Amino acid sequence: MNKTIQTVESAAAGSAFLIEDVYPLIDGGRFAVKRITGDRVEVWADVYRDGEAVIGAALLWRREQDREWHREPMTHHGNDRWSGAFVPAEAGPYVYAIEAWTDEFATWSHGVARKQRCGADVTLDAIEGAGLLTKAHGAPQDAAAVIIRQCEDYLQSGDVSPLLATELGAAMAESQSRPDLTRSPSFPLIIDRDKARFGAWYQMMPRGQSRMPGQHGTLRDCIARVPGIAAMGFDVLYFTPIHPIGNTRRKGRSNAPVASEGDPGSPYAIGAAEGGHDALHPELGTIEDFRALVATCLEYGLELALDFAVQCSPDHPWLTQHPEWFKWRPDRSVRTADGPYSDIVIPDFNSVDRAGLWNAFRDAMLFWIDHGVTIFAIDNHDTAPLPFWEWLIRDIRRRHPEVILFSKTFARPKLMKGLAKLGFAQSFTYFPWRTSRWELEQYLGELTRYPERDFYRPNLFVNTADVLPYHLQGGEAWAFKSRLALAATLSGNYGIYSGFELLEHEAIPGREEHVDSEKYRIKQRDWDRPGNIKPYITALNRIRNENAALQQTANLRFLDGEDGGTIAFVKESAEPANTAIVVIALSRHVREFWLPLGDVTVDAGRRRHHVTALENLLTGEQSRVEWGGVRLRIDPDHDPALLFRGLA
Repeated sequence: MNKTIQTVESAAAGSAFLIEDVYPLIDGGRFAVKRITGDRVEVWADVYRDGEAVIGAALLWRREQDREWHREPMTHHGNDRWSGAFVPAEAGPYVYAIEAWTDEFATWSHGVARKQRCGADVTLDAIEGAGLLTKAHGAPQDAAAVIIRQCEDYLQSGDVSPLLATELGAAMAESQSRPDLTRSPSFPLIIDRDKARFGAWYQMMPRGQSRMPGQHGTLRDCIARVPGIAAMGFDVLYFTPIHPIGNTRRKGRSNAPVASEGDPGSPYAIGAAEGGHDALHPELGTIEDFRALVATCLEYGLELALDFAVQCSPDHPWLTQHPEWFKWRPDRSVRTADGPYSDIVIPDFNSVDRAGLWNAFRDAMLFWIDHGVTIFAIDNHDTAPLPFWEWLIRDIRRRHPEVILFSKTFARPKLMKGLAKLGFAQSFTYFPWRTSRWELEQYLGELTRYPERDFYRPNLFVNTADVLPYHLQGGEAWAFKSRLALAATLSGNYGIYSGFELLEHEAIPGREEHVDSEKYRIKQRDWDRPGNIKPYITALNRIRNENAALQQTANLRFLDGEDGGTIAFVKESAEPANTAIVVIALSRHVREFWLPLGDVTVDAGRRRHHVTALENLLTGEQSRVEWGGVRLRIDPDHDPALLFRGLA
C-alpha cells in the first residue's frame, strides 16, 4: 500500500493560519456570488492560528481581468470571526480573497503591557521591541516619520513608553514584514447593474401590434405602443422571437400539427430562407426599423429584451450550411423534437464541430447586442447542455458586463437553481402555481434564505404566452389585481404578458393554456377596452419606483397576521432607509383583521425605532399603531392590496 508521508520540513513549511467558514460563498467557491453595482459587499470569515499572537486580516478584491488587488482591513468581532467590505462601482466579474498574518509588533506590545500590569521588569523586552522597528520596510512617509521619532525617544530616554504609543503601533501595522502571510483561495463574484435587481417587464408578440384586423404587425406598430407601455410604469419591453419562421412542419392555430394557408406559425420555430437567429422576420420590417425601436425605447426609459431560443426550424439555413451541427435519421431526414414541438430541430451541442455551433449562437447574440439589445430571455434550456450555458454566460459577460441574461424556464427546482448558479442574472419561478398563504411564504422564504439569496434572483411573471393559471381563468378583476400586487411587491422583478391588463382569461378547458393561443395566430386588441386595469398597474409601478424597499427581494419577512385569507410581509431597504408593509387578500371576501407589528422597526436618524404609524402609499392616510398592531379592513373588489410605509 502506498502512503503519502509528510516530513517534518514539509509540515513546518505549512500555513500557520486557518481561514474557514467564508461568507458569502456558493458551493465552496465553485460558483459566483451575485451583487449589484454600488452595493456594499460584506465578507465574513473565521481567521485564526495557534497561541496568543495578535493577528491581522485584510479583504482583497479586484476585477477578474485586473492584476492589482485592492485591500480593505477586516475587523475582529470575537471568537475569531472577522469581517470586511468593499463597494464595486462597475458591473462585471470580480474575485475576492482573505489574507492573514501575525502582527509581531502588536504581539510584543500586548505582552509588554501584560508584564507591566504585573509589575515585571521589561528592560529586555524594550530592547527586543526596538529591534522589531528594524523590520519596518517600505513604510509610507508618515508612518516612517512616526517610527523614527518614537525610536529616537526610546534611545534617548531608555523608557519603554515611546514604544507603546498607539501611533507607533498603527505605523508598524502597515509597515512591518509579514513572513507568515497567508492568503485564501480566490472566490468568484459577479456584479450586475441595478436592472438585474429591479424591473417591471412587459412581454408582447410583435406581430400582434397592428391595429388592422388580420394584418401582421410591424416594428413601427411596436414603436407606436412604446409610450403607452412606458406610461404604465414598465421599464423592460420583452419580445418573443423576431426571426424568420420556418414553413416545414409549421404549426396551425391552437398548435394544430398542420398549418392552413395564411397561418403565421410559431415564432419559436426559428429560421427560414430569409435567415436565422441574426435575421428579422421580413414582415416585421428592417434593421433600420429595429434601431428606431431601440431608440424610442431609450427615449421613454425602457430597455428591449429579446427571447433567445437555441433551436431551429427545419428550414434554418444552418441545416444546409452546417449539417454536422444536427442529428439525422437513417432516411437522411433531420431529427425534430417530439410531440407538440415537431416544428423545431434541436442542434447537436456535442457534434464534431461543437465549437463552431457554440460560437454561432454566441455570435448571433453579439449581433443583437451590437444593435442595442441589453437583455436576453433564454428559452428552452433543456435543448443545450449545462457547459454550453456556463461558457456562453461567461463569454458574453466578459465582452459586455452590462448585458443581463434571464433564465426563462420552468424546469425541475434543482436544475433551475443550477442554471442560476451558472450565472443567469434572473430566473423564472414557480410563482404562477403558488396561491395559498403557506405556499407563498414557504416558497419566497426558500428563495430569500441563504444560500439561494446569494445566487438566485427571482422574476415573478404572473402569466406568460404559454401559461394562463387557473386562478385567472375566472376573469375576476380582484384576482388579476391580487396576483399583480403579489408579484410586484414580493419581488424586485416581475412581469406580465400582454393582454393581462385587459383581463384576458379564456383557456383551453382543463388546462392552463390560452385558448387559440397567440403563439399560432395573429391577434389584435383594443388596448383601451373598458374594464382594463391599466390605472391599477400604473399606480402599483409608481409606488414601486417611489419606495426602495420594494425594489429588492432578499430583505423580506412575513408577518403573523390572524387572517389566513391574507398574506402580510415587511420589506426594508438600507440606502435609502425605507420600510414597506404590505397586506394582500388571497380571496374575494371582505375582511377586518388585526395585524401585529410589535417587533417591526424602522431606521430613523441612523437609529432603530418601533413603527408607530402606517402611511397608506396610495391615499396618504395614516393609521396609528397601538398595542403593538393595527386593525385593518380590506375589500378585494375595491383593492385587494394595502400598501404602507412604516413611520417611526
